[in-house]
Amino acid sequence: MDWNNLRFFLELSRAGRLTTAARRLGVDHTTVSRRIQMLEKNLGVQLFMRETSGYTLTEAGRSLVPQVELMESASVEIEQALPDTYDNLSGHVRIGVTEGYGTTLLAPKLTEFCQRYPHLHIDLLALPRALRLSRHEADIAITLERPERGPYIITKLTDYVLQLYGSKAYLEQHHPIRQRADLKKHRFVSYVDDLVFSKELLFLDEIGGSDDVGLRSTSILAQQEAVASGAGLAILPAFAADPDPRLEAIMADQIRFVRTFWMLMPVELKNIARVRVTWDFLRELANQSQDRLSGGVRL
Repeated sequence: MDWNNLRFFLELSRAGRLTTAARRLGVDHTTVSRRIQMLEKNLGVQLFMRETSGYTLTEAGRSLVPQVELMESASVEIEQALPDTYDNLSGHVRIGVTEGYGTTLLAPKLTEFCQRYPHLHIDLLALPRALRLSRHEADIAITLERPERGPYIITKLTDYVLQLYGSKAYLEQHHPIRQRADLKKHRFVSYVDDLVFSKELLFLDEIGGSDDVGLRSTSILAQQEAVASGAGLAILPAFAADPDPRLEAIMADQIRFVRTFWMLMPVELKNIARVRVTWDFLRELANQSQDRLSGGVRL
């Protein structure tokens, strides 16, 4: 029996949709469909029910899953025993990550990662919203909120610092800021409250700023550009704002927030070599970036 057909079966049983399974396997969805048909023909049983919402396992399919998972585990052990296996990694891995972290810190480093594994293809979803692993939107997610439940492998990736920033030109032209009470005299840039994807990002009430929010955006990078252009003050992640020469931190010794990035993936992907290697890369990158993430302050 062809192991590749069984591998396609296992991926489709986990994904529930041809397109998702195909992306994870790095093939076209028609290839997945063809492989499943070949497997069903060889076994003489129907393994999936084809429905408009996707593919669900039949009773025969459900009974086959644990046996194929044992074969997968054996395959992973063989991979781990071969030192050069990772040089030949292939397929797709989709990373869902917050917009600021994904764009300013992760994207530049992914170039080196992709050069190391030329047959591995990365989808970077750097979005100003939370991704849902339950809907297979990503294989690995970096998020601000730790899920309370779900079949996930979860780890604390890193803490990071956010501070109050303004453009140097804005600060020269407006009322000086020496204490928190002075913030009442300034305009702010912030999130659109009812569209913010995490309550962890709402800061203005905590710093005692004014209610004068002249510009709101769902994008943290749009907020940073607006602040750099003189639209007002904003709480921004230090890893994005500190390298920007147009910006200056305000009352950095008094106004500082610490938030946490969590990293998670579905349990069923933990033994997939390409996902595991990407996971390890993301952890190592976070460890190497501690100075930038902490704004130069020991957390």
